[in-house]
Amino acid sequence: MVRAQSLVETMIRARADTHPDAPWLHFGDDTYTWAGALSNIERAANGLLDLGVGSGDRVAIMMANRPEFLWVHFGLSLVGAASVPVNTAQRGETLRHILGDSGCIAAVVDGDLLSPVEAVRADLSALSAVVADVPRSGDGAQHTLDWLLSHPDGEPELDVAEASGAVAGILYTSGTTGPPKGVVTHGADTAGFLAVLAATTVQAGEVMYTALPLFHGNALAVSTMGSIFLDAQLALGRRFSASGLFDECRHQGAVEFNTLGGMISMLLKQPPRPDDADNPVRVVLSAGCPPGAWEEFERRFGVRIVEWFGMVDASGFLLNDTGRVGSMGVPVGEVEFRVVDAGEGEGDEPVPAGTVGELVFRHPSGAQSEYHNLPEATAQAYRGGWFHTGDLAEIDADGFFYYRGRKKESIRRRGENISAWEIEAVVNQHPGVLECAAHAVPSELGEDEVKLVVVPRSSECVSPKQLLEYCEGRMAYYAVPRYVEFVDAIPKTGTQRVRYSEMRQRAVTPETWDREAAGHEVRRV
Repeated sequence: MVRAQSLVETMIRARADTHPDAPWLHFGDDTYTWAGALSNIERAANGLLDLGVGSGDRVAIMMANRPEFLWVHFGLSLVGAASVPVNTAQRGETLRHILGDSGCIAAVVDGDLLSPVEAVRADLSALSAVVADVPRSGDGAQHTLDWLLSHPDGEPELDVAEASGAVAGILYTSGTTGPPKGVVTHGADTAGFLAVLAATTVQAGEVMYTALPLFHGNALAVSTMGSIFLDAQLALGRRFSASGLFDECRHQGAVEFNTLGGMISMLLKQPPRPDDADNPVRVVLSAGCPPGAWEEFERRFGVRIVEWFGMVDASGFLLNDTGRVGSMGVPVGEVEFRVVDAGEGEGDEPVPAGTVGELVFRHPSGAQSEYHNLPEATAQAYRGGWFHTGDLAEIDADGFFYYRGRKKESIRRRGENISAWEIEAVVNQHPGVLECAAHAVPSELGEDEVKLVVVPRSSECVSPKQLLEYCEGRMAYYAVPRYVEFVDAIPKTGTQRVRYSEMRQRAVTPETWDREAAGHEVRRV
């Protein structure tokens, strides 16, 4: 029986065969060629075999951005095992849930993350081995990363059958509304993915940059896999830094990078520099660019924004490479998108253009993902044959889609439905605001009141009253927040998603300003 190769392995081997000494991965001042990368991947694969990992096993990777993450991740595919990337911020019950739900038999972790893993290990009977930077004496169940990568390179000597429906990896969602759900994808919209990559205009040999965490699908799939598909170079940053991102792109010669959520606003609100536009970047691949920041960002930094939509939960892509400000774009590839009524029933009727509803999509072949060990959640997500994103959107007369917030983050105030997005989109344009988040808090009258949590710019001073006056006339009067609280940081996941549930639990605090207590009346402009 011949060992089956994944498409990604085949491409990496082809690059290493045709131009072995060409650079692929940059990390700080270190550079790895295609041949060097393949050697490290094979070393990791043979080390995993020595550890007892085999076909069908699951192995957690809980590491910050570093080349070793990729060696282990791709090494697992060489031995037919599944990679389970884990958010490095996870602790306690959530970490126990991820490691237990996925059934990991081993974990590869950074040394400073060994303690959180060991703290939950006693409850995980399947987790028989841990690999970390920190050596430990004892039962031999822990090995060092150096030991793992000290194995010889060369193609692993084992037989791996091409198993129908085999799990190549499990990627866990952020878990903002409950325990993280493991996503297993069977079949992907490759045509849509290639269309997104083509829109970056990155050519073979050019440099793509990302500092987004590798445990998230954006960095791991779009940037890392994208560089392999395009035969491009990948510059991997340790972590996102608004003050240092463009300098890193200059240092690495990057022509493209990706952004998520509020990163555009955070970059734009850095102090202006005379060399802002003096950088090699041509295209910024953005997911969630604030419409009010779009054109200013392009002018200031001399780049072009390409907006797109995609999900970890299911494979389907929207793409806007036309410069239509504010739009997620139009469907690309083989997947069909709709906006339907936002109810929970089976009907899901399409709504007219200009009407807000839930964004749904389906693959014509019927290929779909699944939530690991959650058949009911999978069935609910794919009810009627369409994947229900939980995102609110609308479509215009030309077929372009526009994001309108999360369905579960809708706020019901005095008979009116309010999206957190519609508030945040306005407040984030205020020059005194670095970023913000809006959420519901209980009202003494029933339903909800609106609370706004704000991180102010350090160089500017803004009061709650000034913020509300800014909102008046820029949003519906009933959406103007009642409560305002200034904070140093908004709670987020490692992938920059706001933890709305955490803020809702905090609700109104002694530090919260209340417009009604202050006697401020909202003008109905």
